[in-house]
Amino acid sequence: MKDRIKTKKQLKETRRNRIRAKIQGTKDKPRLNVFRSLKHVYLQLIDDQNGKTLVAANDNELKGKKGKKSEQAKEVGKLLAQKALAKKIKKVVFDRAGYKYLGRVKAAAEGAREGGLEF
Repeated sequence: MKDRIKTKKQLKETRRNRIRAKIQGTKDKPRLNVFRSLKHVYLQLIDDQNGKTLVAANDNELKGKKGKKSEQAKEVGKLLAQKALAKKIKKVVFDRAGYKYLGRVKAAAEGAREGGLEF
């Protein structure tokens, strides 16, 4: 009985693999990956064909910004979009990495859209 019960971590890993099987980032249209820890949010634009991170941003780069974590995630999304547009990247593929699309993940995506990225 205990073998059949999957843990939260296993379920997240299954969702993550299902998502990654469908999307892939290229140099022209990189993958926007989201990682959220208990305290921070990290965003990366990744070229999967070459295995390189093109642009990265996290909430540690927001100097003196305080507020709710979801508000900070939105600001990180805007910051990432700013950096991406400087490198002439406009279109991306969104990778929520197994997280549900709500809270900080949704806020980060909205911030990136407001910053000028197209999903």
